[in-house]
Amino acid sequence: MQTCSRCQAQSPDTAAVCQSCGADLSVYSTTAVALRNYRENPRVRQVRISVSRDACPACQQVQGTYDIDKVPHLPVEGCSHELGCRCFYDPVLTEIFP
Repeated sequence: MQTCSRCQAQSPDTAAVCQSCGADLSVYSTTAVALRNYRENPRVRQVRISVSRDACPACQQVQGTYDIDKVPHLPVEGCSHELGCRCFYDPVLTEIFP
């Protein structure tokens, strides 16, 4: 399931727009917003994709750490878990304190 950052409604992984407010989920899903914020943060050089322990094979394939400009978009295309893609981004910081 994708969560809309505008209205917090959930839509299926395959939805292009929020079923509640019509927002473009490629821009306004919580994962899209998180990735955009990480890309704008100079302290973030890499992003880790974390998966749940019962992740489907498609999600297990993308688990790992990526350079900030090569991070795959979520939800994972081809996810077959009954609850949908539950992967998320974790920033890898180059500097912890200012």
